[in-house]
Amino acid sequence: MSNKTKKEKSPDGSMSISGHLKELRNRVLICVIVLLVGFCACLGIAPKLVTIFTDMGKPFDYEFVYLAPQELLMEYFSIAFVGSLIISFPVLAYHIYAFCSPGLTQKERNYIKIGLFSGTVFFVLGIVFARLVSVPFMLRFLISFTGEVSVSASISIQQYISFLLTVFLIFGIVFEMPVVTVVLTALGILRAEWLAKGRKIMIVAIFFLAAVITPPDVISQILIAVPMLLLYEISIILCRIVGKKRKQAAEAAEEEE
Repeated sequence: MSNKTKKEKSPDGSMSISGHLKELRNRVLICVIVLLVGFCACLGIAPKLVTIFTDMGKPFDYEFVYLAPQELLMEYFSIAFVGSLIISFPVLAYHIYAFCSPGLTQKERNYIKIGLFSGTVFFVLGIVFARLVSVPFMLRFLISFTGEVSVSASISIQQYISFLLTVFLIFGIVFEMPVVTVVLTALGILRAEWLAKGRKIMIVAIFFLAAVITPPDVISQILIAVPMLLLYEISIILCRIVGKKRKQAAEAAEEEE
């Protein structure tokens, strides 16, 4: 820590408002720089990523076109933006945590560290699941309708990449459900009983959400809704385990007092 930062702290170790604002400014500046570097790096490999995405559709006889002169270039920018957010997430998460950590207890810091690490792992697992299971099934199912009519599938590259990015992000976020619920339970904000009581409402909400974010076919909706329901049930089980351990720890602390 620099001498300038030390001077901005009061004798009891607390930081002044101006000190907090300067720290926030510095951290935001670092995050912006990292995002820009990530954007430029992803923009350089965007054509290769587009090739990877289009190769996913070629086994199902998809043909891709762009309908406006700038359309392909704009998709490069879209991929670079999403890619920069993903690869910059560890840095962004660290600076958010570092800025908020002085106001947290050691136990809360540990929970958040575990949550950030586990959240990253589950996000990647969600993308892998979408890549290996959901996306191929959706592409195969949707192209099957062309066999009934004399229409060829010449797909706009903008719509296709937007579809893939949406599915990847949805599954990445959906796979975060167990991590978020466990961390909230460990912090005492959420209880497994609340999740269990709201199961019926959540089933309806999950199928409604799946209908909104997927193509207008039942199979795609089920492919997203079923993993969400399974993750919801897993979240309840994990929350019960964490809640029980938290209760036991609280009772042990009371006995010691």
